[in-house]
Order: sequence, then C-alpha cells, then structure tokens
Amino acid sequence: MTLYDAPVRFDEARPAAVALACEVAAAGFDVLLVRDVVGRFSLVVDDGERDDGASAEQAERWRESLTRRLGRYSGERPLVLTSVTRLPKTLTASPRTLEVVAATGTAGAVRLLDNTVVGEEWSHVTAPSTDENGGASRPRRTALYGFKGGVGRTTAAAVLARRLADEGLIVLVLDLDLESPGVGPLLLGDRDLCTHGVVDHLVESALGNADGLEIVVRSGYTPRNRGELWIAPARGAGTEGIPNAYVDKLNRVYADTEGARFSDRLAATVRACEEAVERSDSGRLPDVVLLDSRAGIHDVAAVTISHLCDYALLFGADNDQTWSGYRDLFEAWAASGQAPAIRQKLRMVASMVPDSVHYSKDTHLQSFRQNALMTFSVLYDSLAPDEVAGATEGSWDLDDDDAPHSPIPILFEPGLVGMNVPRSPDWQERAFVEAAYRDFLDTAVPLILAGPAEDSGTESEDDRP
Repeated sequence: MTLYDAPVRFDEARPAAVALACEVAAAGFDVLLVRDVVGRFSLVVDDGERDDGASAEQAERWRESLTRRLGRYSGERPLVLTSVTRLPKTLTASPRTLEVVAATGTAGAVRLLDNTVVGEEWSHVTAPSTDENGGASRPRRTALYGFKGGVGRTTAAAVLARRLADEGLIVLVLDLDLESPGVGPLLLGDRDLCTHGVVDHLVESALGNADGLEIVVRSGYTPRNRGELWIAPARGAGTEGIPNAYVDKLNRVYADTEGARFSDRLAATVRACEEAVERSDSGRLPDVVLLDSRAGIHDVAAVTISHLCDYALLFGADNDQTWSGYRDLFEAWAASGQAPAIRQKLRMVASMVPDSVHYSKDTHLQSFRQNALMTFSVLYDSLAPDEVAGATEGSWDLDDDDAPHSPIPILFEPGLVGMNVPRSPDWQERAFVEAAYRDFLDTAVPLILAGPAEDSGTESEDDRP
C-alpha cells in the first residue's frame, strides 16, 4: 500500500504525530513537534547534550515511522536531531510552544510549536496588563461575543452600557465589529460621530501617525448618578469633502507590521481609546469598557477574548449551529492547554429566549443549560476539585447558577426586530425592552463590576510571546 491508497487527513495527523512523539519521549528524549502553516509535522529530538544521543538506527526508525504514519503531513525535514543540527533558540526555546506531555523521571517532555497564518491568538490566553496605567487600577474590560451573528449582541451591549453608566460609572463602548459597525448609532443619540474610529487608529498607528486622532465621543444620553457614556466607533464620520475610504482602510488593519503584530496593535488601540476619554472633559479613565467583538472564529474575536478582556459574555441561541461552533472553539482551547486560563472568564448568554403560555422560558432555558453543559464539558475536564466553590466531582453541576454554562436570559422581543434607531430615540425606555433585558442586566452588571476571577493563574498580557 502506498501513501495514496489511504491518505492521512488533517484531523488524523496531529494525534498520529503526538503518539509518535510520545514514543520517542519514552526513550528519554525531550521532543518538539513543529507544525508548519500547511499542517505538516517535523520531529525535533533534543539529544544534543547527552552522552548517549540517539543512534542512527533509532533516527532512521523514527523518520520512517513519521513519514509512514503522517503521509502528506510529514514535514520536508521529518526528523531533526539536535546532536546533528544546531537549531536557533528562537525555535527550540520559543515561548509560543505548548507543553503537550510533561516530562517524568524516565521519559522526556513533548511540546508543540504550531505555526498558523491566522487564528494563533486563540491558542494562548492572557489577562490584560495590570501595568498599563503606571500601576494604577485600569478599566475593567468585558467582551460581548457571539459565535453566530444576529443574536442581539450589539443591542445588548447598548442596553448594558446605559445601565452601567446609570450606576454612576464612566463607561466606554468600543465597536470592534469592524466589518459591520453598529453599536455607535445605538448609543450616539443626538450627538455627531467623532471624526475618526477604531479602524483609523489601527491604520495610522502602523505608521506611527496616530497622535491627534479624534477616536471617542460622548453619547447623547445623560446617565443618572453623574455617570458618563462614551463611544469609540469602528468607523468615524471622516472629514467633510474627503472620501472616508473605509473599505481601503479595513483591508489593511489586520496586517502584522514591523515590530508589532495585529494583536499588539489592537491592544494599543483599545488603550488609546481609554486614554482618549481621560484626556477629554471627563478627565478620568473609564471604569468599565465594553468590547463589542466581531462574531465567528476571527482574529478580532481571538485577540479580544484571549487577551484584552477580563470577562467574556458568550451569546447564542439554543440550536445546533451555536453549540457546534462553540464546541470547535472550546476544543481548540482545551487542546492547547488553555482550559484553566479561559473557563472562568466565560459566561453564556441565552439570546432570543421565547416565553409564552405554550412554551415557557424556563423550559427553554433548561434545554439551553443542558446543551451548554455538554459543550463546556471539554473545558471542565481538567477542573481541579477545589478550583471553584460549588464544583463537585471535578466539574460544575448542571444547575449551578454561578457556572460558566449557566445561561443569562434575554427574552425574544419582536418589537426590536428591524428597529430604525433614528426614528426610535427612546427605544431603551420602552416597557417591553426593559422586560426583555431585566434578568440580563440584573445578572450581568454584578458580574462585570466584580472584576476578573481572582487567582486564575492566567498570564498577564505583558508575558505574551
């Protein structure tokens, strides 16, 4: 049989490569698996500092085994022995590597260095830096994310922002849905957009040209209790008489530039928006920042959830598309060893919950809760018995209202479908809107104000590779 009789597929390549790496590690060698951007694996065996390095017979057997087991997914150089080839430490000691199997007294460790074109940020979770403001307290950041669009995430962001501002807080809402900006008009009221937006800052900062941009604007809404509500729109109003060229700018924002990856530039833009509020007539940094993230498995969402936020509200309807999408995402975090760092940052929001005399919201939420628990189980597998109060037998209970899978409901309200904001200036004050969002606000606001989970062991943003 040749390689072409039974081709190895992408899904099969990683388990096969890890299995072989474990066999090599069992011989006492540390092993680094390197996957290239098209998915091919190479095996780097660290035998360089041992008197009894790998023998020629072992090397040939490992090389043949990798090629045979992985087919097209074996690398151009399937096997590298450090005793033969000296590799740069940027490769062998890269901080981007993930430990797959720890070393024991007799066996070596197995690590993975995964090279991807996009999406790498999903595989490494950090907390926002605590030193961004000279050691002073920084704004609490909450991301609002939905795997699928059209679940009411942006409308919920607008409602949530007003409630937080009514609590007397300085609130900044950043529109990170760059391809489909929306939260700005929902909150702007009778004010005009600022000249520039998030996209302008990303483009100009790549050239060191971002000073002087007008990237935040105060909402026309006047909060109670001396609160403040600010908006950083994705798209600014632009300069009169000059084409905005938004699409041209958007096509350039995701590029890595010299000395700064897209993720670093997005983090800098978020900080710049926060500091713009401080430089305004407010005179203070925001207390709370809401990051309205783009939907789907996208780099903006990866950076927002994995690095920029303290807390993430995950929106979804109770259907197969929602759970299939989140399952893919959670499996990626679990496979890269990020489950302990990410699970306590997450909380499900049940969108568009029906409630009628024939089908109650409680019945709907019970189904949602069960499906959410099944999906979250991949992140709960490694839960330490004493990690979270209320967790028993290594996992949260189905009915634990503090668990990440426990849904925060937002009732389905047909009156909001197709809403024309300019013609509905007081939409948030309507009784049906307040009824739809009551449970959401009563639950989400205390969670956000409680700040990030303590002692989660998550690395700081400053520790990122």
